[in-house]
Amino acid sequence: QVQLVESGGGLVQAGGSLRLSCAASGRISSAYAMGWFRRAPGKARELIAAVTSSGSATYYADSVKGRFAMSRDNAKNTVALQMDSLKVEDTAIYYCAAGAPNNYYAVLANYPYWGQGTQVTVSS
Repeated sequence: QVQLVESGGGLVQAGGSLRLSCAASGRISSAYAMGWFRRAPGKARELIAAVTSSGSATYYADSVKGRFAMSRDNAKNTVALQMDSLKVEDTAIYYCAAGAPNNYYAVLANYPYWGQGTQVTVSS
């Protein structure tokens, strides 16, 4: 059974930084993409960053481009999301997801494995 566990969420002032981590356990292949999604209050869950299986290619939503950076360590089965210059509108529950084919990382339904989510709150 595959488990994803996020950590690193919390409360931070606007302009600050947080680093989220996601550890994968169980029989999960490193041949698939991994992603970070978030769900803000009253909004649908959205993809904000994804990385391909080798880590050679990354995707970022326009809303976080230039401020967030995703990294992947296949040897440790972990991904991280460095979040800088945080804004109040970044407040959301952040989810780690795994298992999407490299060419289809942008589709939420393609991720069979999800973490429980971690709350990020950015205050003004």
